[in-house]
Amino acid sequence: MARPNAGTKGVPRLDRESQILALASEEFGTQGFAATSIAAVAERAGISKPLIYNYFGSKEGLYEACLVAGGSLLADEIERIARGEAVGIERGMETLGGMFALLEQRRYLWRLFFDVTAPTTGPIAESTSVYAERIGRLAEEGVAELMGLAGNDDELDISAMTSVWLGIVDSLMNWWVAHPEQTADQMMQRCVRLLTAILGGAEHEQGDGAEQ
Repeated sequence: MARPNAGTKGVPRLDRESQILALASEEFGTQGFAATSIAAVAERAGISKPLIYNYFGSKEGLYEACLVAGGSLLADEIERIARGEAVGIERGMETLGGMFALLEQRRYLWRLFFDVTAPTTGPIAESTSVYAERIGRLAEEGVAELMGLAGNDDELDISAMTSVWLGIVDSLMNWWVAHPEQTADQMMQRCVRLLTAILGGAEHEQGDGAEQ
């Protein structure tokens, strides 16, 4: 006899929900909210549409559940790195590395948070805001630490630099999503090269200025 919390064909409900969320996240992240249908997700999962509605209530409810699952994965990984020993630039690079490793086989999760076709009000917008704020706080904490090492504790400078850092991360992730042939390791190597070029260029300019 199937357990009371079992889904279709004896699959436990939690397992079935996880399967649906994984497939739905890929559909939403690849096709976009507007172009994704419950029927397409149900077909991929090999289940009926009513079962998805029974679990998640609506298409919006399913999308919100995907946001919560994806947002938790990202925020938990960033928090794990924040609790480590790395500081300053090293912490920033470890954060990028952790995100690349986490998203390598599911880059579509990043797009869930920036889907222009998704509802901009209601539970979906609220969930997006919750995880954006959670990740933003971690970014600000890391930036404040980095600025502090340089002897700068100006709140506006920290705020501005946090915006710069979040913009860099977003740009790198979007570039990576658009270049699926690039692995997580290749992206980390590229980030090291870019950072070296930026810092090396800054040091060179400072050196030239001192000579003048």
